[in-house]
Amino acid sequence: MAKFPKGVTVTEKGKAGFDRVLTPEAMGFIARLHRSFEDRRRALIKARADRQKLFDDGALPDFLPETRSVREGKWTVAPIPADLQDRRVEITGPTDRKMVINALNSGAKVFMTDFEDSNSPTWDNMIQGQINLMDRWSSQLDFTDPASGKAYRLGKKPAVLLVRPRGWHLLEEHMQVDGAPVSGALFDFGLYFFHNAKAALAARSGPYFYLPKMEGHREARLWNDVFIQAQSELSLPLGTIKATVLIETLPAAFEMDEILFELRDHIVGLNCGRWDYIFSFIKTFASNKRFVLPDRAQVVMSKAFLANYSALLIQTCHKRRAFAMGGMAAQIPNRKDEEANRLAFDKVRADKEREAKNGHDGTWVAHPDLVPVAREIFDALMPTQNQLYAKREDVNVGQKDLLQVHEGTKTEAGFRENIRVGVQYIEAWLRGRGAVPIYNLMEDAATAEISRSQIWQWLKFGARLEGGQKVTKPFFEKCLKEEMERVAGEVGAEAYKKGRFREAVDIFRKMSTSPHFETFLTLPAYRKIV
Repeated sequence: MAKFPKGVTVTEKGKAGFDRVLTPEAMGFIARLHRSFEDRRRALIKARADRQKLFDDGALPDFLPETRSVREGKWTVAPIPADLQDRRVEITGPTDRKMVINALNSGAKVFMTDFEDSNSPTWDNMIQGQINLMDRWSSQLDFTDPASGKAYRLGKKPAVLLVRPRGWHLLEEHMQVDGAPVSGALFDFGLYFFHNAKAALAARSGPYFYLPKMEGHREARLWNDVFIQAQSELSLPLGTIKATVLIETLPAAFEMDEILFELRDHIVGLNCGRWDYIFSFIKTFASNKRFVLPDRAQVVMSKAFLANYSALLIQTCHKRRAFAMGGMAAQIPNRKDEEANRLAFDKVRADKEREAKNGHDGTWVAHPDLVPVAREIFDALMPTQNQLYAKREDVNVGQKDLLQVHEGTKTEAGFRENIRVGVQYIEAWLRGRGAVPIYNLMEDAATAEISRSQIWQWLKFGARLEGGQKVTKPFFEKCLKEEMERVAGEVGAEAYKKGRFREAVDIFRKMSTSPHFETFLTLPAYRKIV
């Protein structure tokens, strides 16, 4: 491997081909970003923790009085590139080679390839993912399945590529600068941008990103400053980078105008990251009994705080000439069960009809088979490229609306399903898989977060389940033991034994019963794969 710049070290040995990604020039680029912005990143993570303490003491999120002029101003975002004007169906998934090819060929308008929630951040996954994206822009992207011999190649009209780096809270422990690990966000962004920005522009596209997990406009300002420095270093004009921001934390929902404003030269839209948003709602109010949610399945987009945040996002985006993207349909086809398959497709259709009618400019799906379903609905209900004309002036959403709790029940079935889903996802994540089909849904880190955080909160407050059962630690341990026996029967005794279930159960138990709420399950789990 080539010699890295002074102060830069990599703690993991590279495989053949990794030198293409980890060049001295690219590593120097990331090091300069790290030295410019690491202190600010750390300060913002501390600010998150400080604000959470206020929420734990009973404070409620609200719109910021100091940024009222931004919300009431008449500004708009910069013009949006032609290849991002029509985003009616977007497919998402991890960066593994076969998935990248299938998603780009799926017929979706956009493919968001993911270094974050649907990816397990092993060193191999992170670097091989970057190789796959470099091959996309150098016309070398192909794959032959060693088991079937089937060949996969990029089609003539691939989807527009957007890349989701990790959030500000995550580190890349394998790369250190001046003795400290670099930000996972800067590592993922920096490698992709450095190697591919000019090739993407030459192909009449550009360096496009999805930005996750922000909690406010100061974090957006940090991204904007990163973009400015990155473009300057590659001698690219201001505004070359274009980003869509996932509004997937409750605090960020109160700062959507401000986030758009901070990134106005680089942003093209906001997205309803519904699953992380549910998790964020639970996390924000983990210590507040007033905001305990019912079963996850009853927390739906058409009601309460989810419906209100979706409507406000559409209104806010269209006021600023930015796109309002709908959320993920987690259902996946079941080709072995015709009835389950029909139910999955029916749920997707209903979800996408709601989004299109409400004014969203496009939506997400998790599986190529669902692209035609979503596209058919948006083609029928959105004959134009987008719905920027849908101003939604009827929307009047305030603080109380964004905090409105869903009505519903807490059931033992829901409690037990949270255990099965959470443990199975963590086990797969430890083995390097970040997107996992479980019970006809595509689960990622966000849905696993809902599972463990909901159990934690129900335990904290001794919630009463339908039928009268109180949620206690002994009841949790009883359910955990019984549900793991069920999972062993479902996956097979041998697979269960050879897997990493013991570690996954240990992580899930500790996070569910800890006296203090852990901010993200990926933080302790990451230590198991570094």
